[in-house]
Amino acid sequence: MKISKHSVGIIHYTLKGDDGEVLDSSVGQEPLAYLQGHGNLIAGLEKDLVGKEAGDKFQSTVAPKEGYGEYDKGLEMEVPKSQFDGDADINVGMQFQAQIGERPQVFTVTEVEGDKIKINGNHALAGETLHFDVEVVEVRKATKEELEHGHVHGPHGHHHH
Repeated sequence: MKISKHSVGIIHYTLKGDDGEVLDSSVGQEPLAYLQGHGNLIAGLEKDLVGKEAGDKFQSTVAPKEGYGEYDKGLEMEVPKSQFDGDADINVGMQFQAQIGERPQVFTVTEVEGDKIKINGNHALAGETLHFDVEVVEVRKATKEELEHGHVHGPHGHHHH
């Protein structure tokens, strides 16, 4: 069976950045199960998975616009510490959600200097070209429930958001 819209792909992947550094990998863990055609994965990777079947191994190179987006300087901000809870411990690397316009955006604290806090709303991989090594472990039809919910259920159905 080939991967097509509404099928469930179960894959192992290793993600590397442009410098060859491994950023994320499922190898040695449970494979990732996802529902094709429902935005469970980044667009560029999903596109390259179409038509693949169990046993296929391939490489996928995903440009930022089909990955985690271009880097947006406008999402780098400096906010006064007073905007946070008075007793909150603010540390570099902390993440929190803030409502920007229509939808909540995840920000990461990048610098703490006295009562000035620098935050960045870009995804850690924004602006990066992503290099995936992928192995297709299994392909199956999605269940009716999976299609209604738009993601995979069952033992391999982890919520990857």
